[in-house]
Parts: sequence; structure tokens; C-alpha cells
Amino acid sequence: MFSEQNLKGRKALVTGGSQRIGEAIVRALHRVGATIIIHYHQSQSAAQSLAAELNAERADSAFTVSADLGQDDLSLFLKTVLEKADGLDLLVNNASIFFPTHLDPKGQEAWQKLMQINAFAPYQLSLLAAEALAKNQGAIVNIVDIHAEKPLKHYGAYSQSKAALRQQTLSLALELAPAVRVNAVAPGAILWPQNKASLSEDSKAQILEHIALKRAGTAEDIAEAVLYLALAQYVTGIILPVDGGRLLAK
Repeated sequence: MFSEQNLKGRKALVTGGSQRIGEAIVRALHRVGATIIIHYHQSQSAAQSLAAELNAERADSAFTVSADLGQDDLSLFLKTVLEKADGLDLLVNNASIFFPTHLDPKGQEAWQKLMQINAFAPYQLSLLAAEALAKNQGAIVNIVDIHAEKPLKHYGAYSQSKAALRQQTLSLALELAPAVRVNAVAPGAILWPQNKASLSEDSKAQILEHIALKRAGTAEDIAEAVLYLALAQYVTGIILPVDGGRLLAK
């Protein structure tokens, strides 16, 4: 069972763990003693640099494993993880994709891609990891989104994928109890989207206007919520919003 104070000696897999929110989660878990398996897809340099930094602080405390969660055999991926780490105590399903979709009845490819990465891959990994997690009364923490409850205009398929992950969290909390706890963190405006999904300054200002705290959060805010759920022994089946009060807005 997890210590109430730290994760010393525990093994944690963080998908999409090399950058942004994933990196913050990795650092928070490592800070309290966990050995981290950093999953990445395309960000090899960032993942290896992060692992090297953490290993310089504490030898053999971080490893990297690559996988395309939309294409690769996830059973082989998890087998590699378990062999490298010699077990698993915590799975953080953080890897996600985010882009707008149009109301096109032929737009199945984009819908399927969002569902595969954001919902089905976490489901597969959770089931594949369940036996290893159960050995030490481990935990799963999913990263959902407040837009799983309040859909985001022009991002309908993304919102649906996160809604599926939200419901998956609740369902698996029932199915895997009492051996494995399953919870989720629902970020609000934390890090602004990049590349094709980037927002204008006006759009950012409009979003902030609807947040009770009138500011964006940080990746560290999400990481601290993940850490709490990793350690909270009598908490399962909750979706913890970390949104500065965004869900309070009408």
C-alpha cells in the first residue's frame, strides 16, 4: 500500500510524460520518491533529457519507453514497461491529442483518432496493467478535461473522447475495486494549445473572463492533483476539477 507521505520504491508509468503537463506530473511523482517510466511517442530528445536529469538526482529512478498509442501493440508496450520497472504501482493516462473537428458525417478518421488516443488506449492500458497494479493496491489516474462535461465548440469529437474517458474512470473504479483505485483530474485552462489548435489573444481573454479566479492554471497545479490522488487511500471514482472555478460559469 502507498505510504501516506511518499511514493518511495513505487513504480509509476506516465504516458505522454516528456513535456508540458506530463513532464510536471513526472517531476512531482519523482520528487516524492517514485521510480518513473516516461512514455513518449515523438519527443525522444525531451524524454531522454528528462530521464537523464532525474537519474542524476537519484540513480536508476527514471526510464523511457516509446510507443505510438494509436498504432502499436499495447500489450507488448506494457510488457516492456513491467520488465524495465519490475512491476507497476501507478498508471497515469496523460497522453492526449487535441484538435478541432468539423460537423462532417464523413469525418470518421479524425473522430476515430481522437477516440483511440484519448479513450481507448487508456482503457487498454488500464486493463493490461490491472493485475500488476492490484499486487500492491495500486492506482490509476486519468487526465480528462472539464470539456468532458461542458463541450467545447468546434471540438466536438475531442469533447466526446474526454467524456468517454470520464465515464471510463467511474466504470473502472467499480470494476477494479477494491484492489485498484481509479480517479481522474479534469484540467481547465492550464497550458494554451499549440500549433493548429492555438488560440488568439482575444480568445484567451474570453476564456479567462469565465474563470472565477481570472487566471490560467499551471502544469504544476495538475501534477499536485495527480499526486494527491496517487496517495489518497480512501478515494476512488472521483473526477477532480482543477479549473480555477471555470465549471461555475453558466
